Amino acid sequence: MSRPARAPVPPRLRPLIGRAVWRRWSYLVAGGALLMPYWFLGMLMVTATPWGGPVVQGVLILLVLPLVAAFVTGLVPAVRLLEGAAARELLGGPIASLPPGQARGWESRVRTGAWFALHLHMGVVVSGLSLAVPPFAAVLIMAPVTSWNERLWRAWGLDEPWPAWTTPFLGLAMLAAVLVLIAAAGGLLARLAPRLLGPSAAERLAAMEARAVRLAERNRLARELHDSVGHALSVVTLQAAAAGRVLDRDPEFAREALGAIEESARAALEDLDHVLGLLREDSSRTAPQLTLRDLDRLLDQTRIAGVELDVAVDPDLERVPAAVSREAYRIVQEGLTNALRHAGRVPVRLRVGVRGERLEVEMSNPLGARPAGHHGGGRGLGGVRERVTVLGGRMTAGPDGDGRWRLAVSLPLRPAS
Repeated sequence: MSRPARAPVPPRLRPLIGRAVWRRWSYLVAGGALLMPYWFLGMLMVTATPWGGPVVQGVLILLVLPLVAAFVTGLVPAVRLLEGAAARELLGGPIASLPPGQARGWESRVRTGAWFALHLHMGVVVSGLSLAVPPFAAVLIMAPVTSWNERLWRAWGLDEPWPAWTTPFLGLAMLAAVLVLIAAAGGLLARLAPRLLGPSAAERLAAMEARAVRLAERNRLARELHDSVGHALSVVTLQAAAAGRVLDRDPEFAREALGAIEESARAALEDLDHVLGLLREDSSRTAPQLTLRDLDRLLDQTRIAGVELDVAVDPDLERVPAAVSREAYRIVQEGLTNALRHAGRVPVRLRVGVRGERLEVEMSNPLGARPAGHHGGGRGLGGVRERVTVLGGRMTAGPDGDGRWRLAVSLPLRPAS
């Protein structure tokens, strides 16, 4: 049998009897329960020492010592983590969207101490009223129809009891007042939680910096994956087409092309495995570290795909820093991929050399129609521009006016001081 649907709470009553109110009430009651050990400790300390009279001892037991002890407890870093988790689950509101975390500095510890003391003392007030008022209100509501009406008033020292018909209204008013108090106390804690339990300005800045680092790393991995796997797939497509055309009349070339396809696919799988390992935060994985020293292999794969290359590479590339060499390799790889995708098997001219304190990379090819089946939508030039920007270099790309597409990149060998 299906469970009958609950009647919806009227919008006007939702702030007083909605589910959020009772979740916050449970959070307050838990705070009241947590204050009990501090009261017992205060009673033990005060009764063991001759401090003042009953009034002074009562203030120390009920207020001063528990307040100080709760504040000191809140200075423990783990308290912020526990209180934050409970507040997110039971209080809700703005605190629910903030990340959990331990107190990392004294400023956060002090705020947590203030919160813990406030939580426990507001909680004990709400807990006491929640236990005492409902039974007393029930007595007042039932007084007109019971025999304890007159005895009740005499017990309170009242010679002339109130009219019996007024006591139910008084009991209902007391229940309503407690309900309003619970809703107000829970709402106040929900509003204060982000200020006292939320991250400080320094913690928010550190979190933003960490997020920016993660995004930059993921963006770098996306570029690596796009350049390596995208180039491999483009080359494999052309190599397979070339092997299919000459399979009957030139089996030796077809065999060489199939070997190149296998090598390209294996390299792409290795790059993919590296990137996926890094995304899984597998410390045993390392990012692909191909540099300009691996340029010959890249050019050989491109030639087997049927692309005629006119290459001039400066032999003086040993002094190119590793970071610049890695990015330059990926830039050349993406330039070749773009030529294959957008122009097909057209001659490509490549120049790589060191000029002063800069590494110059220039690629050009005749403008041609896109190969059949090409759908575009890549982000190759955008990835090249990101790499150049990170290194503080310069880049130009576009038709040169002579019917050729030209990509020119200039990268500094040393970062600008």
